[in-house]
Amino acid sequence: MGRMIKPTQPVMPDKEKYIQEISSIWDTGAMTNNGEKVRRFKEMLVSYMQWDNLDLFVNGHSALMIAIQALNLTGEVITSPFTFASTTNAIVQNGLVPVFGDIDDSYNLSPVSIEEFITERTTAIITPHIFGIPCDVEKIEKLAEKYHLKVIYDGAQAFGTKISGKSIGCFGDITMFSFHAIKVFNSIEGGMLAYRDKDLQKSFELYRNFGISYGELSSDVEVFGMNAKMNEFQAAMGIVNLPGLDEEIQKRKKLAQEYCELLKDIPGIITYPYQSQIDYNYAYFPVQITENYGMSRDELWLKLKSKGIGTRKLYDKLIYDYHCYQDKKYLRNSVQAEKIKQRVLDLPLYGKLTEDEVLYLCETIRKLGAFNG
Repeated sequence: MGRMIKPTQPVMPDKEKYIQEISSIWDTGAMTNNGEKVRRFKEMLVSYMQWDNLDLFVNGHSALMIAIQALNLTGEVITSPFTFASTTNAIVQNGLVPVFGDIDDSYNLSPVSIEEFITERTTAIITPHIFGIPCDVEKIEKLAEKYHLKVIYDGAQAFGTKISGKSIGCFGDITMFSFHAIKVFNSIEGGMLAYRDKDLQKSFELYRNFGISYGELSSDVEVFGMNAKMNEFQAAMGIVNLPGLDEEIQKRKKLAQEYCELLKDIPGIITYPYQSQIDYNYAYFPVQITENYGMSRDELWLKLKSKGIGTRKLYDKLIYDYHCYQDKKYLRNSVQAEKIKQRVLDLPLYGKLTEDEVLYLCETIRKLGAFNG
């Protein structure tokens, strides 16, 4: 079979550093409820992002749920069908109707497509920065202002990405980040909201703690909240992982550049055209497999798998292809997304991946294409 290459690997800190960080939890007995480590982790994130309005949650999905609830959205929201299920599940779980636009060359929701679907029922745009690649935030901002819409970005894959030196979390009304184990940066599980209006902080606090407000003599439940609090063990992982984030991104960047160079002249392989004004986090390395390659994306995926090379078909189903959406009549016009879902293959990209493994993988792709060409 040859060597084994995993499709992804979690970023793990030095074990002793993590053990040292969590040891004080046994001293204090405080494991949750906005403990010392959660507060310190938040301070570190504020410093890293240069953005004051941040709040932490147990995971990204609950953070996105709460972001939608805090803005009191109703009616329809325009979104991308080319995303992880969480994005649209959160929309539907909040009683909203998703309207699926189309994507552009960035794999993200097209601003042109957004405007086509805006009606009197539209209240927001909720869309991901897919693969950690930013949406066209400038055009989306202008559309939101023109039509008086709210904008929530699902930045689950985008933590560490910057546009012209500015954190991706500084755009839109709210941006959700996921700190799940296989993200570029993780706190085992975890989520964060970065937001423009600081007055939202009170709502976030209510919604993530069962809706409870505490008075001097008694407490009350003001909203239908949930338990979405980050715990101290998660925060400790974030504390020891965050100092290594920039190094992890630089390792990934170097490997991505190597991929681009090695794959650039293989017929039927299209790499993403990275832009100089954007500091990507290189969360993923998506390539398109076109007809010129000699076999389909699915065939290549299977061939690589048989040789011990793990790749991922992200996203070979659009949201409205999933079973739970089959009986729903959602508006959609996703011609480009329908094409891309059959082409995109995510190649391994993580700091522990070696240049030799990238070379081997690219040579394998070249040989397979030549053999079938």
